[in-house]
Amino acid sequence: MIILQVVGYQNSGKTTLIEKIIKRLCINGYRVGTLKHHGHGGKVALPEEKDTTRHAEAGAVVCAVEGDGTFLLHAKGHWELDELLSVYERFPLDVLLIEGFKHAPYPKIVCLRSREDEHLLHLKNVLISISWQRTDGSFFIEDEQAYMERIIAYVKGEQHVCDRS
Repeated sequence: MIILQVVGYQNSGKTTLIEKIIKRLCINGYRVGTLKHHGHGGKVALPEEKDTTRHAEAGAVVCAVEGDGTFLLHAKGHWELDELLSVYERFPLDVLLIEGFKHAPYPKIVCLRSREDEHLLHLKNVLISISWQRTDGSFFIEDEQAYMERIIAYVKGEQHVCDRS
C-alpha cells in the first residue's frame, strides 16, 4: 500500500485536493483509502439517533455497521498513526491518502495558502508543494494538470521524494 500525506493549514485546499486525487487514481484503476486527522480537537461527530451511535453512547469501545457493501467503524480511544495504519492494512488498498499528521514520516504534498505557510516546506519527505500564490519551487493551485501528473507518477513509482530539509 502506497501512503501519501496531504498537509497544510485549515482552508489551504487539502480536502479538495484529496477529492481530485481520489477521482484521478480511481479512473486509473487504483483502490484508494483515506484517513483524516481531526486536528481541531473534540470528538468526531456520530450520526444522530442511529443504532451504532446508541451503542457507542451506551459504552461500546468499538461498534460498526455493515450494509449493502459499506462498513462503518467507530472505535474509542487514543490512536497513534501506526495503530490506525494497521487497521487500514486489512483492506485491499493500493493507495492510502492521509490528510494531516504533518510530522509523520510519509511522502507529503504540502498545501500552502500564503507565504506564512512556507515553513511547512521544511517537513520531512516533501514530494511537492501546491501554493495559492505563484512561487518558485511550488505548483500554482490552478496548474492542476501539472501537479496531478507528478502525483500519478509518484504512485506509479516514476517519481521520488526530494527531501528539502
